[in-house]
Amino acid sequence: MAKSKEHQFDISAKLDMQEMKNAIVQAQKEVDNRYDFKGITKDIDLNQGAKTLVLTSASDNKIDAIKDILISKMNKRDISINSLEEQKSEDSSGGNRKFTYKIIDSIEKDEAKTIQSEIKSLKLKVTSVNQGDEIRVSGKNIDDLQNVMKHLKSLELKAPLVFENFR
Repeated sequence: MAKSKEHQFDISAKLDMQEMKNAIVQAQKEVDNRYDFKGITKDIDLNQGAKTLVLTSASDNKIDAIKDILISKMNKRDISINSLEEQKSEDSSGGNRKFTYKIIDSIEKDEAKTIQSEIKSLKLKVTSVNQGDEIRVSGKNIDDLQNVMKHLKSLELKAPLVFENFR
């Protein structure tokens, strides 16, 4: 008698850092070529080690414009805007403004618990196991797993969820 196969997928918040760098380079090029940014400070600074992104410009409006350009470049590369969490905005040298964003590339413990309780609340025949920086969801019915994905995508979570290794 053949045993029915378990299907599974992993949920993580991994960020393709190379794609993020590419989006930043493209955004910086576009900002550098825009007439409304001529002669003013316009920096996009990525610190990979600290997982931060700092935008610096003459005013909050200019920073918003830079962020909009960056987000459009991120979207084209399938990088979730949830990957950036604003931490602080402050005055910078030379009368400029500086916005610091935290780069989110993992699921925090509290959010992992929320995800697991949401999966349980669906009352489907699936199990979820927290494996550190990812959650593995498994079950016999592929439709159940797809319903879990659909439900999690509809939630307002901080982490930019990535579903991978579906088999």
